Amino acid sequence: FTPILRMYIPAHGTYLPSFRPYIPSDGTKNLSPIIMIFVVYQQQIFLNLTPATGKLYYLCWLITKHIRNYMMKKALFLTTIFMCFFIVAQASGKVKTVSIKSDILGCTKYYNVYFPDGYKTSGKQYPVLYLLHGLSGTHETWAQNYDMARIVNETIESGMCHPMIIIMPDASGENARHCGRHTGYQNQEGWAYEDYFFKELIPHVEKSYRIIGDRAHRAIAGLSMGGHGTFMYASHHPEMFSSACPMSARLTGVTEVDEDHDQAYIDDMKNNDFVKKFPTYSAEKIKAMKTVRWLFDCGDDDKLLDGTLKMYMLMREQGFNAELRVRNGGHAQRYWRDSLPLTLTFVSIGFTEH
Repeated sequence: FTPILRMYIPAHGTYLPSFRPYIPSDGTKNLSPIIMIFVVYQQQIFLNLTPATGKLYYLCWLITKHIRNYMMKKALFLTTIFMCFFIVAQASGKVKTVSIKSDILGCTKYYNVYFPDGYKTSGKQYPVLYLLHGLSGTHETWAQNYDMARIVNETIESGMCHPMIIIMPDASGENARHCGRHTGYQNQEGWAYEDYFFKELIPHVEKSYRIIGDRAHRAIAGLSMGGHGTFMYASHHPEMFSSACPMSARLTGVTEVDEDHDQAYIDDMKNNDFVKKFPTYSAEKIKAMKTVRWLFDCGDDDKLLDGTLKMYMLMREQGFNAELRVRNGGHAQRYWRDSLPLTLTFVSIGFTEH
């Protein structure tokens, strides 16, 4: 349009006040090149347009506007298509919920399983991480609340951990907050959850999926109540795990009680105060526990930090090569999201060493 406009723009004309609103009020920086020509002419020769020229000006502005809108929509469409291909091209491990009928517990339990990208087509066998939730959580908490799948995908893609299958079991209680009766990973009267975990869940999982299925390629980790379960399972069955990572773990007895705590849960937690029990362990048990790679991780503002520090020091005194991470943070989701990549890297090193 520029040659045509140059031909029709007069050096002098009739001033049309009604024409000025066609020029945006935010200056020339967001104008199309065609409209900028008019602004420059106005600024340089104090252009006044005739009615006919004003109509041509407006017509060209409309054409320019529609062309610009069309190009913007086309660019947006192409960008959307590109982003769809980009997202599909990224590692995209999947999470699935599965049920298991437990004869030991006398009910149906559920667990979530994470499959790394390429699981369906690779034909490979994978190491496995058992990832335990905390109090008031369920098998879905890691995936729903802590963005587990995205974090694992990114950590694998970055090369900081091995592709692995991750099993998230359910140790929730029966009330509305998933606490109360039948809460926790320990055996209770009439509710032998630890037996279920080792005698039913692990055999079922490692038979159902392409899991390597030996100690060297099996690890366990968990937060809070799940950290308690992690320490308990790795100390009761050190022959089963290459690495154990208690995160923000409750390693002492319950110090506070609320209405959601079932009395059986409180009693079992007190009976499983590991800071008190550890000094009573036999030399044979200590030797077996030393074969496990231990990583403790707890925030500096966490109310459970003291128990973590005490346990770490007790183990160091016995010659354990345990590792400790104390970072800024409390007993909170944000801390556990940051803990997960560290845990994935740590257990992957254990898989590699074996």
